[in-house]
Amino acid sequence: MKIFVLLSRVPYPIEKGDKLRAYHQIKYLAKKNEIILCALCDNKLDKNAVKELSKFCKSVTIIKLPKFKIFLNIIKSIFNGNPFQVGYFYNRKAKKIIDKIILEENPDHIFCQLLRIAEYVKNYNIPKTLDYQDVFSKGVERRIKNAAFLLKPFFKSEYKRLLKAENKNFDYFDIKTIISKPDRELIPHKDKDEIMIIRNGVDHEFFKPMQQEKEYDLVFIGNMGYPPNINGAEYIVKRILPLVYKKKPDIKLLIAGAQPHKKVMALKSDKVSVSGWVEDIRQCYAKSKIFIAPMQIGTGLQNKLLEAMSMKIPCITSSLANKALNAKENDEILVGTEPEEYAKHIIFLLDNKAAADKIALNGYNFVLKNYNWDNATKILEDRMFEISLK
Repeated sequence: MKIFVLLSRVPYPIEKGDKLRAYHQIKYLAKKNEIILCALCDNKLDKNAVKELSKFCKSVTIIKLPKFKIFLNIIKSIFNGNPFQVGYFYNRKAKKIIDKIILEENPDHIFCQLLRIAEYVKNYNIPKTLDYQDVFSKGVERRIKNAAFLLKPFFKSEYKRLLKAENKNFDYFDIKTIISKPDRELIPHKDKDEIMIIRNGVDHEFFKPMQQEKEYDLVFIGNMGYPPNINGAEYIVKRILPLVYKKKPDIKLLIAGAQPHKKVMALKSDKVSVSGWVEDIRQCYAKSKIFIAPMQIGTGLQNKLLEAMSMKIPCITSSLANKALNAKENDEILVGTEPEEYAKHIIFLLDNKAAADKIALNGYNFVLKNYNWDNATKILEDRMFEISLK
């Protein structure tokens, strides 16, 4: 098949969840198919991005989105009813470029990642796939409670707009995919059971156990400019650690990941390190005893949990995150609901190395068995091939 892939971000470097998913799916699909990649870009382009993506794509087109046009299109969204993030990523010039590529390449299938760019391709009479990935409406709804007072109306409006868009765009696409079953249940469409569950995977050859001296007791990793991760970092430092300090006053935490928000930077202390972007994130996992991800908001599968488990690090997370992961509590992972429970889990693992090693091993075997990029993407590829032959 010749597959036209449209993304809202350039999938390199891989510092965000949507980039990670797109990168590995494209890499697998390129083994037997011709990939025509088109990605929007609202930030500075990494100098190695095109070279890296060209290794497995026939062509790579990057469309820059001017900041002033982004601002104008968001303003337009106020009046046309589209979600603000659709307005953010929609550009008439980009639409012309995309139309030209599709006309010239005449692809057998169009793959569109995320609802925010479905507007570009939804009317094409070509077999199409929409990867919802997560339920954006629910993610926004969960942010309303913690939003600043003046921003609450914005989030409430975006929540309602996304609900409508998630429902409306469903019928334009032949194939719909999403990461997890809990997310699928939240899609506001009567035929939501048609959505295919296409899990994320882990590069097990890359994220594998490493022997390294432990410098930190705890580590939390992710894009630290992303609101759910900012919230998670604050939750650890402000609500969990004070309880742990009562029994373990010298405990050390590492917060690692790209684009740390000023709220995350403010958490730094003699016991809390904030690294920012790290060239090899495996080092951060390997030099820590426990991985913790107490996610309180957001949707979808936490890739950081998969990576930590693949590196045989014992993990603690929230029931919200584990609903998507579906690991066995108290066997493959520990799950908390309140700060006191998280603190109890941390102290237990630090005081019981044998139990920590057992959970780490069980978690490792769990992700090895259930989360594999090739296996997951093959299910998608088979369905795309089937649809395109009709």
